[in-house]
Amino acid sequence: MATRLPLFPLSTVLVPGLVLPLHIFEQRYRILVQALLDLPEGAPRHFGVIATRPGRDPETLEGLYPVGCTAQIREATPYDDGQFDLVTVGNARFQLHGLDDEAGAPYHTGLVEFLDEPDGPGDLDAAAELVALRFAAYRDRLRVEQSGVPTDPRVLSYLVAAAAVLELPERQSLLEAASTHERLTAELTLLRREIGLLDAFSSLPAVDLNKEPPTPN
Repeated sequence: MATRLPLFPLSTVLVPGLVLPLHIFEQRYRILVQALLDLPEGAPRHFGVIATRPGRDPETLEGLYPVGCTAQIREATPYDDGQFDLVTVGNARFQLHGLDDEAGAPYHTGLVEFLDEPDGPGDLDAAAELVALRFAAYRDRLRVEQSGVPTDPRVLSYLVAAAAVLELPERQSLLEAASTHERLTAELTLLRREIGLLDAFSSLPAVDLNKEPPTPN
């Protein structure tokens, strides 16, 4: 049976474990946040973040990707004009089956099914070890300060999905992966490609800009 979940369409992909700060200014989402804050103590104060498809109407089902992630409100700072600053954290993936046109709310209400997090077939620990090594090499190319990575393969898979510089459809594909092993396997391919691109660009000769004619812009 489908569960009703308030939706917040965004032009970004939220994954479990990712911290997502939001500034809420649009009237319908002010209403949503206030309704969540008014819930009894202990009730889940979350909504569904779902990415919008480029070039399509985000107000329609066709304009939304089929899998999203719930955003759990951790902190809420209200302002006198009704706006909010939120700190949210990605929690659980869901499959969007439709929109509840009879919900009576100014924001979308999705008919969703929450998704499990299966390990999948294959040697999960070996895949996670390879991804961790390649992710370290990737961050080294970007000159990002290195720190430890999670030992839990599922947590690692979502960290890479959130931290790697990817196009929205690729990040969405990682969110939609049927299992942790499938996600890690896809990330191995993506990281190999990105490392290759970074190596190629870093080996290009520098252009002497002083010899370039000025542009009229």
